Amino acid sequence: MKLGTALALFGALLLALLALHGWWSTRRARPRRAEEAAQAERIEPPLHGSKDAADTVAQADTDSDAGPDTEPAPLRPPPPRPTLRLDALIDALVPLALDAPVSGELLLAHLPPTRRAGSKPFYIEGLDTETGSWEAPAPGRRYGELQAGVQLASRSGPLNEIEYSEFVQKLQVFAEAVGASPDAPDMLEVVARARELDALSSPLDVQLTMTLRTLGVAWSVGFVQQVAARHGFVPGAVPGRFVQPGVDEGAPPMLVLAVNAQAALADDAQGSAVRECTLTLDVPQTPESAEPFPAWHHAAMRLAEDLDAGAVDDEGHPVTLHAYAAIGQELGGLYRRLEALDLAAGSPAARRLFS
Repeated sequence: MKLGTALALFGALLLALLALHGWWSTRRARPRRAEEAAQAERIEPPLHGSKDAADTVAQADTDSDAGPDTEPAPLRPPPPRPTLRLDALIDALVPLALDAPVSGELLLAHLPPTRRAGSKPFYIEGLDTETGSWEAPAPGRRYGELQAGVQLASRSGPLNEIEYSEFVQKLQVFAEAVGASPDAPDMLEVVARARELDALSSPLDVQLTMTLRTLGVAWSVGFVQQVAARHGFVPGAVPGRFVQPGVDEGAPPMLVLAVNAQAALADDAQGSAVRECTLTLDVPQTPESAEPFPAWHHAAMRLAEDLDAGAVDDEGHPVTLHAYAAIGQELGGLYRRLEALDLAAGSPAARRLFS
């Protein structure tokens, strides 16, 4: 072979290698897409150092594993929430005396258009003359007594004077329309109760949040959704949020996985690059019996493995098995303190108060 021919062949081979390297570099730099999830299947290692944690992994693998080609779950509307009953622990109650029973139709026709006083919800209930139970007004029923209540505190803070005044004003208009006589408690007394409840409950309002940060290439939102779907997460009502449903119908989600909302709203969600997501457990919203902390721990490990991500805390420090154990011990004390206040995690009162 002549020298010129050999040099030409060598040059062509060199150009081909350079082109292949450029293609590979470009592929690694782009966001990881959902269709690549089929190549991301991994063998999940057990949680070392804890027999209970290993049993949790084995049970979850049996119950919820899906193949790598699982399609993301379609968006579905949330189930109807149960009627919220008034509770003297977290509501300021106002009796509404009636001279004679009234119909549910009359009450419904005169309910305030918006049953909120500032940031606080309020409720109106009637005592059913037939069943003898308190319930939200309904057509076809008759009520011999009425009561209303405004929530004393929430995550927005305690009920204040302006909010209580707005509640009383709306209640008076309603009472006049249905022939009832309200007996509202003193404003200063109610506001003092609201501040006391807020001071007791605020230190118990705990949300565990962990950041899963990519160790390599960025992800697309679609890829995160597909991985999340394999672990029981479904799209939430807010773009970029994927939720693991609660144990009871109508209950708040047990876990929430969230990515940047702007990336989720982009025209090309598949091409929108995200490098981290957050996994959150809202402690007061889920009963201890549902074992939400082991579920949070297990989901974090499996998601981190499938996403090729590292788990870090709010300060960017890696979350170790020792850290998980310490968090679990602190949660045990938190659950006991909530129970001592009659606000057990997952109870209707706790879900309303910590919302």
